[in-house]
Amino acid sequence: MQRRSLLQAAGAALLPLPAIAQTAGAKLLKFVPQANLSTLDPVFTTAAVTITHGFCVFDTLYGVDGKQAPKPQMAEGATVSDDGRTWLIRLREGLRFHDGEPVRAQDCAASLDRWSQIDTFGTTLRRAVEAFEAADDRTIRIRLTRPFPRLLEAIGKPHSSPAFIMPERLARTERTKIVSEMVGSGPFRFKADEYLSGARAVYERFDGYRPREEAADWTSGGKRVLIDRLEWHVMPDAATATAALQRGEVDWVEQPAIDLQPMLQKARNIRLQVQDPYGFLAFARFNHSIPPFDNPALRRIVLGALNQEDYMVSIMGDDRATWRACHSAFPLGMPGVRDVGSAVMTPPHDLARAREAVRQAGYKGETVAILQPTDQPTIAPHGQVTAALLQALGFKVDLQAMDWGSLMARRLARQPVEKGGWSIYHTNWPSVSIANPALNTNIRGDGIAAGWYVDPEMERLVERWVGEADAAQAQALFDQVQQRCIDQAPALPLGQFFQRTAFSSAVQGVAPGSVCYFWGVQRAG
Repeated sequence: MQRRSLLQAAGAALLPLPAIAQTAGAKLLKFVPQANLSTLDPVFTTAAVTITHGFCVFDTLYGVDGKQAPKPQMAEGATVSDDGRTWLIRLREGLRFHDGEPVRAQDCAASLDRWSQIDTFGTTLRRAVEAFEAADDRTIRIRLTRPFPRLLEAIGKPHSSPAFIMPERLARTERTKIVSEMVGSGPFRFKADEYLSGARAVYERFDGYRPREEAADWTSGGKRVLIDRLEWHVMPDAATATAALQRGEVDWVEQPAIDLQPMLQKARNIRLQVQDPYGFLAFARFNHSIPPFDNPALRRIVLGALNQEDYMVSIMGDDRATWRACHSAFPLGMPGVRDVGSAVMTPPHDLARAREAVRQAGYKGETVAILQPTDQPTIAPHGQVTAALLQALGFKVDLQAMDWGSLMARRLARQPVEKGGWSIYHTNWPSVSIANPALNTNIRGDGIAAGWYVDPEMERLVERWVGEADAAQAQALFDQVQQRCIDQAPALPLGQFFQRTAFSSAVQGVAPGSVCYFWGVQRAG
């Protein structure tokens, strides 16, 4: 079917009549997320769609402002002992969960304990923690074995498994299991009775939420909800979502397809704006636990052969204002980041020579299974680019198409390719979520994140960086981490891009962030 035909036929996949009938008279906002909300636990997964959901339902002890500085959120503030080994975090008064129960320090301690077993920055913190505990009902006490000066940065991180606070009974869920009951203390209440994976998710304003007094700023400040009901409508086809937005049947499309944006820019009833001013960094993630990419020599060859322009043009087009090359595993423009891989990654590349290097490095003809999420317009084309590159280098490639939810489940498989495993998948990260060595899951060598990269030397460097208070010494350690990313190629940086979001001109209050925030948003009329 041609693109024009899809636009004409888009009305066949619009909102179900029962959902419209239920919301008569309510202040309603209809949103199309970038992908299906298949996993509800925003600590268990790093998927952006689940993090967006998480900020609706849950809150954090600390958030960040637009400069990424940690700010008190559920907390009144924090104090640290003179020896740097005891932190006390005092909760704001009157906080309640959606089930009516008060938020207690016991809930927070249990939440931090589970989060610190899952999240990359959290596991780094956990190695310095003697106990997360309650000093009293409103005071969390964190006892450390050594100073950890970046503690508030860790628990206030805005993306990729933030330290969301849950009731103790849910936070006691084993780290290997997914929390499915969505009870938080955030500004929205999740409507479990209306949730249908692959179709919709529904949220209602939580009248018991107590916003802070100051203005909202990224994930910090007063999260004042101005709508009664928020409906997410899953529309995997970009043309369907665009047509629904143009006709006013939805209010906001998180990630409109690049090739449809010129049409949206001409529409008087639609606005486009960059959602995250820090941008995103695209990656190819390797499975390090099975051949062939358990071999660092093969990973380095692929890193040195790829052309980032091919990847960026495939998703963003030729407009260089929307993307740039980034020869680093960290996003350019963030503090301390250097373009350390330019000598290795800058074209032109001698593919014939690289193909011979693959043979000499010991490639034995193993199938490379590339997972391609067809419902992710800023990721899907990368599978084809990588498949073509690897084939040119002499690899045997199997490009497997699936939706993003299936990919998120499949990436947990550790079996060989012939038994349902995988070799490579592509993703992108908000720059703020991978801005430093502790945060960047792509390069951490602790063997925890999908791909299971193990590198004790990388972990040693990260641990030293985390504990270094001297700015010059911290930068020197950061430089060593960046260079090791080029030497070991734990993941392939594919370029940095800036994604626009699209919404009706009647929608007001859309604020920048690493995900879409719904506090402060309202629909006029």
